[in-house]
Amino acid sequence: MGRRRLARASVTAAPFAGDAFDLVTSFDVLYSLDENDEQAAAAEMFRLARPGGHVIVNVAAMPLLRGDHSILSHERRRYTHASLAQLLSNAGFDIVRITYTNATMFLPMLAVRLFHRARGFATEADAASEIAIPAAPVNAALSALLYLESLWLRAGGVNPFGSSLLCLARKPEGGAPR
Repeated sequence: MGRRRLARASVTAAPFAGDAFDLVTSFDVLYSLDENDEQAAAAEMFRLARPGGHVIVNVAAMPLLRGDHSILSHERRRYTHASLAQLLSNAGFDIVRITYTNATMFLPMLAVRLFHRARGFATEADAASEIAIPAAPVNAALSALLYLESLWLRAGGVNPFGSSLLCLARKPEGGAPR
């Protein structure tokens, strides 16, 4: 029971054999890497996934939404549908599904982030409020909105905008990058 095998490694060089995993995930990592490491991380995910295996990648989306939170998370870029699809396709993956998420929060988030841009971004120390949990009633309402959005996405819906992009991609059966 408990953790039996842990590995501390770089996203660009994981200490595992190639073709070892049915599923490789990356949540909120790629956007904080420089361009060379971003591409190396995508290639490493490809190496780790078995032929026919999948990757799930979540990244910050829509450059318009850059704000104080971006400073706190050391964000170097925000992705568009096309830029994330191209990154993973260039690594050799076939895109199965890609959609924006957190669409139900888009308009309030846009207003806040535009305010951040107009006044100038906060310092990292001052941006800490960006990760605070809101008051219980507000948190419950936001959770309900995200739950409704999840029902839409599970039913096959695709969001045309949102603060994050979520992508499911598949390594071709042949296993070789294109």
